[in-house]
Amino acid sequence: MTNALSPAMPVPSVATIDSYIQAVNRFPLLTQEEETRLGRELRDGNNLDAARQLVLSHLRLVVSVARGYLGYGLPQADLIQEGNIGLMKAVKRFDPERGVRLVSFAVHWIRAEIHEYILRNWRIVKIATTKAQRKLFFNLRSMKTGLNTLTPDEVDAMATELRVKPEEVVEMETRLGGGDVALEPSNDDDEDTYSPIAYLTNADEEPGRILEHEQNERVRSEALASALEELDARSRRIIEARWLREQDTATLHDLAAEFGVSAERIRQIEARAMQKIRAAMAETV
Repeated sequence: MTNALSPAMPVPSVATIDSYIQAVNRFPLLTQEEETRLGRELRDGNNLDAARQLVLSHLRLVVSVARGYLGYGLPQADLIQEGNIGLMKAVKRFDPERGVRLVSFAVHWIRAEIHEYILRNWRIVKIATTKAQRKLFFNLRSMKTGLNTLTPDEVDAMATELRVKPEEVVEMETRLGGGDVALEPSNDDDEDTYSPIAYLTNADEEPGRILEHEQNERVRSEALASALEELDARSRRIIEARWLREQDTATLHDLAAEFGVSAERIRQIEARAMQKIRAAMAETV
């Protein structure tokens, strides 16, 4: 689908980023009826023109999401390009019969692609590999009020808000504040100067193992997405709000108020949904 859409899509570049943003803002927004019709045409007949219209009408959403990640020092054009990939993936998987607007569905895919791009490129050495580390990575900078090191009270408050351990906050702050070290020595280095490339070896970083890991992660992600699709709307909403957000995760009481039931009922629905997801993923992975 990407190749079929590319010729008709404006491509962001550093030199023309302003003109690109102006161009995408000129694409008309779709009504819900138009969106549903195009979604059906794509789903039932693989109509690539329908896919193109759905993508073009949401390119401004990608620009808006990408702006939130400019603080990592990566080119805005690259962030937008990666977000566009996420948008196209969302369009391909969009189900118009679920009654959810594409914008709500697509924003998760857009953010996921941008997150992966940042984690791959912000530093040579990966600094956020677990779910907790990713949460810290994408929230620590915005939550700090200044350039000084966090105080113990600030560490505790941040750890409570992000639901991680205080030592994880301290570790991530240290890693984010550290300077990059050149892996290769420069030509004017003294003979006694050692660089990490001289003694850092890791079999896990071999290309074959990296590819295997990426393939496994891709399979797990697709299995999770498929398992979520099998849940009813309420169960899926609860799982997404409780477990699949980078921030502002909902509490049992928040969802209880939303659905007009008790917190215990929400917990029961969540437990059953998680059991179904685990069973579905066990069959796939």
